[in-house]
Amino acid sequence: MNIKPLSDYILIEPIKEEEKTKSGILLPETADKEKSEQGKVIAVGPGKRTSADKMIPMNVKVGQKVLFTKYGPSEIKVDGKEYLIAKQEDILAVIE
Repeated sequence: MNIKPLSDYILIEPIKEEEKTKSGILLPETADKEKSEQGKVIAVGPGKRTSADKMIPMNVKVGQKVLFTKYGPSEIKVDGKEYLIAKQEDILAVIE
């Protein structure tokens, strides 16, 4: 299935990081963890229109790694895979 975000929405694939305790023990995926705050941009919408019908372009591009607000994006599941849909304002930074 192909997902094309509308307006200033961004489709993000969350990056799941291995959790390690201070003593070096790896926590399994089944452990209760915090939500991811990093992800890879999979698709972006065309941008947001102002009331004067001017297009505000997107600041992120497909393939970039981004840092986003923890509870801003909405979780969706497509073909058994988890994604996030976020507004451009939920993106805090691009990780280089």
